[in-house]
Amino acid sequence: MAQGGGPAGAVGHVAGRQLAVQRTRVRFGSRESVSRSEPLSEASGAVSTSAGTTAGTPDRSAAEQGDARPKLSSAYINNSHGVDDDDFYDRNLALFEEEMDTRPKVSSLLSRLANYTNLTQGAKEHEEAENIGEKRKPSKAPQMGTFMGVYLPCLQNILGVILFLRLSWVVGAAGILQALCIVFTCCCCTMLTAISMSAIATNGVVPAGGSYFLISRSLGPEFGGAVGLCFYLGTTFSGAMYILGAIEILLMYIAPAAAVFQAAHEDEEEAVLLNNVRLYGSIFLLLMALLVFVGVKYVNKLASVFLACVILSILSIYTGALVSAFSTRPFTVCMLGNRAVSGHALLDGQCAKSVVPTDQESANQTLNGTAPPLNATTSAPTPTHLWELFCNSSQLNATENCDAYFSQNSLSELEAIPGLGSSVISENIWSSYLIKGDVLEKDPHASTNMPHSPSNRLPYVFADITTSFTLLVGIFFPAVTGIMAGSNRSGDLRDAQRSIPIGTILAILTTSLIYLSSVVLFGACVEGVVLRDKFGDSLRGNLVVGALSWPSPWVIVIGSFFSTCGAGLQSLTGAPRLLQAIAKDNIVPFLRVFGEGKANGEPTWALLLTALIAELGILIASLDLVAPILSMFFLMCYLFVNLACALQTLLRTPNWRPRFSYYHWTLSFLGMIICLALMFISSWYYAIVAMVIAGMIYKYIEYHGAEKEWGDGIRGLSLSAARFALLRLEEGPLHTKNWRPQLLVLLKLDEDAHVKSPRLLTFASQLKAGKGLTIVGTVISGNFLTSYGESLAAEQTLRQLMEQERVKGFCQCIVAQKAREGISHMIQSSGLGGMRHNSVVMGWPHTWRQSEDQLAWKTFIHTVRVTTAAHLALLVPKNTSLFPGNSEPFTDGYIDVWWIVHDGGMLMLLPFLLRQHKVWRKCWMRIFTVAQMEDNSIQMKKDLATFLYHLRIQAQVEVVEMHNSDISAYTYERTLMMEQRSQMLRQMRLSKSDREKEAQLVKDRNSMLRLTSIGSDDDDDTDAGDRSVGGATTEHRRVHMTWTKERAQQMRAQSACSTPQGFRDMLSMRPDHSNVRRMHTAVKLNEVIVNKSHDARLVLLNMPGPPRNQEGDENYMEFLEVLTEGLERVLLVRGGGSEVITIYS
Repeated sequence: MAQGGGPAGAVGHVAGRQLAVQRTRVRFGSRESVSRSEPLSEASGAVSTSAGTTAGTPDRSAAEQGDARPKLSSAYINNSHGVDDDDFYDRNLALFEEEMDTRPKVSSLLSRLANYTNLTQGAKEHEEAENIGEKRKPSKAPQMGTFMGVYLPCLQNILGVILFLRLSWVVGAAGILQALCIVFTCCCCTMLTAISMSAIATNGVVPAGGSYFLISRSLGPEFGGAVGLCFYLGTTFSGAMYILGAIEILLMYIAPAAAVFQAAHEDEEEAVLLNNVRLYGSIFLLLMALLVFVGVKYVNKLASVFLACVILSILSIYTGALVSAFSTRPFTVCMLGNRAVSGHALLDGQCAKSVVPTDQESANQTLNGTAPPLNATTSAPTPTHLWELFCNSSQLNATENCDAYFSQNSLSELEAIPGLGSSVISENIWSSYLIKGDVLEKDPHASTNMPHSPSNRLPYVFADITTSFTLLVGIFFPAVTGIMAGSNRSGDLRDAQRSIPIGTILAILTTSLIYLSSVVLFGACVEGVVLRDKFGDSLRGNLVVGALSWPSPWVIVIGSFFSTCGAGLQSLTGAPRLLQAIAKDNIVPFLRVFGEGKANGEPTWALLLTALIAELGILIASLDLVAPILSMFFLMCYLFVNLACALQTLLRTPNWRPRFSYYHWTLSFLGMIICLALMFISSWYYAIVAMVIAGMIYKYIEYHGAEKEWGDGIRGLSLSAARFALLRLEEGPLHTKNWRPQLLVLLKLDEDAHVKSPRLLTFASQLKAGKGLTIVGTVISGNFLTSYGESLAAEQTLRQLMEQERVKGFCQCIVAQKAREGISHMIQSSGLGGMRHNSVVMGWPHTWRQSEDQLAWKTFIHTVRVTTAAHLALLVPKNTSLFPGNSEPFTDGYIDVWWIVHDGGMLMLLPFLLRQHKVWRKCWMRIFTVAQMEDNSIQMKKDLATFLYHLRIQAQVEVVEMHNSDISAYTYERTLMMEQRSQMLRQMRLSKSDREKEAQLVKDRNSMLRLTSIGSDDDDDTDAGDRSVGGATTEHRRVHMTWTKERAQQMRAQSACSTPQGFRDMLSMRPDHSNVRRMHTAVKLNEVIVNKSHDARLVLLNMPGPPRNQEGDENYMEFLEVLTEGLERVLLVRGGGSEVITIYS
């Protein structure tokens, strides 16, 4: 392949460069004189005009050329003369002018980096794209600061439904101490995660994608896709949780009469409530999805309203707690003994068994076994509604039907909000876990204990769920999620690397303070039995937190309703964009459709899938069951954020230079441990399911996903682990028990860069079965400087074939002047440390007889000698086109092993390894060995069977006796034909070489140039003498001399008289005795092998070594050909000189 027109072209190119440099120097001098004489204004005007007219040149040229690295235009260089091409380069950079196309100047690179701006996040509506026809407004640079861009969004996402609906219940069940422990642990988890996230977020520019981008670019596409999808599912289920919270507020506290389904019996109330939640939740989800589909700009405009509702609600709670220290709240709980009575049962508002009408202002008085005042005018007492419920009668004298506990205990009213000044905090400091169906009780309250549990038909307040510390952890953890809101908006921030750490950590500190103080305030202000009342049944359907708030419970009810609706909208807005970012990365093939959307980029299909998944959470219809699910997904996401930071810190990656310096790998590992502990504490089976889902996604991306290289930390971890393992392998020699063939497969490419024998790699894959080391190599003849692109194409071809055959390994391509030298270099240098090949696989040169060029079989024999010198095993499959593919298994047959000489056990081990593959699994193994006249064949068979028994290899054993026989006429004739053919080809090559020498003489005489060598490349390649092979040195054919006319005539005379005499000698020659003996062995062995193994699926036999005298190389090829004649599939095996199999365990 011609490169640059040969030497003349190279000389012309050099001369052209010298002339160009001279012209450039002349122009530099003229430009200096012109620049001194021109006015400054004109020069500046020329510069600005040039810059203005060529501003779009780089993008346009890049698009036209289709190059990944576009050439720089003059827009980046101060150039006032745009006429000549040489003026493109600065006068001080002429030395680098040839590299300007691919390596830009530092000044132009810095100018492009300075003008770089992030794309705005998908959460911000592209209004100009929606309003088609309107004039598009120019894009503005991000202007959001820390407070508006990070702090408030994080605050809004963290504070929400759990604070208003479940935190008081958590305090009542767990007690103040354990509730503080739950809150503190969860807040520590998010704080440590925020520190790790801040380090990752400040380690370079964070483009669109937010948290998913942080994880995927730090841990790689496999972990990024798995954790990204888990984070997407968590965000989707959080939307369902917020909608369920909104529906609970609506049906429980705002409009209980809005329930569509009504319970016919009390036992059906729970099921009917769930159905109502499912109905209204589906309606709310549909409306929210439609709002998000119509335009996210409306959601963003309502975000400030929702945030105001959250802040006002929290302020009302703190205000109510302070007010309760000075005045009592108008909320009481009706208690029967120490049991809480449902406020819904007090239809007449009387917490008494009976009432007595009086003439005084208090028309009713509670009769709890005490006499009425003497001065009161009394009448007959009347039973209350509670009497009718407990006694199933409206008569006061019908006490035999009353509930025993009702008869023995009195009714009283308990203040629900004693306030800060009371001692209720001492009662709420310890836990009070309940089992589903238990009645809410106040332990210190005086009552008569009853042995049996109360019936569900009685108007008590029952526990709807069995509570425990682990359950409360899973339910509360969603209250601290939402710390990624700042990183999700990184594109809208003025300085993301400063705002994200400060804003996120301040938001976590603020919310942690709110949660911890709320735990203490709830325990210090609210009665314990009220705290354990999840739905406020004892408060006549009022929200527990609302009873504490000031000035009215409706502040909390309305505020929490709108805040949960807003949080649900934010989740339905963010989740589709997260899925769209994953789909656009193209790492999960079946998600590609979700990367598409409307013309403005809105993810329509992703929104549809998000709504369907959220509907599954709505159908669960229980906030307490949905919360642990999304806790798992968020905890897994946070775990891998900490893992990413810890890995990058420990590996000391050169690119790991975060601006946020207040991090340490120990903090990241502590965050990982807390995340993992919280996952299994809250719900071990949910944790296992989440890990299985993430693991399945990981393996799917690994095997079927698109290949991505993001410079992730897992790649750095792999490098460190590989380095550690390689150093360990170097500590000592490999034990025989651990030996397995580490293959170097030598493939040959044709002129079109196609593999000539692909079944060679198929056989290697069947032998390896995916285990150990496999290196696939090829050699390209040529010069590396001019054949680099060809070598890359060859490597790509090998990789494609390896993927097609599912071979896990490495490919290597070497460019060398001669094929034999390239193969020798590859055998010597492939591998690294302890991970080096110990076996070489190469194909048999089938056309060695037909080809006049002896380069092919010379290279083959040279490779055999190199592998022998390197003490490597050699495997040579013959007739590879007949070998089965990976989808062509044999259903029966034999693998025959002909064990002629001991080679370290290779012949025993290879069939065993082949039978591990499905193609050869149903083939039986037979071992043949040869006995001479002096051997005891019976004893040999017994010894061989015992040896195989100790090797744990099942095989049939047979000893073949070979008697001493005279050399047949066929053997003698075959040897004579072989030597005559070799002599004939030698004479033909000699005459061809002489003709080429004469033509070279005429050329040299005409050009009058002095040659440094004679002979052609073919002659040099096919010459039998390298400078030293096997310790024997031969004279090289290349000579150095000056030609004269007399010398040329002398050489022509010698060649003219030598050739006919050579052919005359060939007719009278007699075969060499040693060749006759070798041919006799080959013929006799071939007869025996064909007789016994003609029907075998594969025949393995020892490969004889090449002759020490290189003049017999061609005879060696003939011997191997005779040895394997008549066999369909043959594997020639030559051991490496070491034992590879052992009988010991």
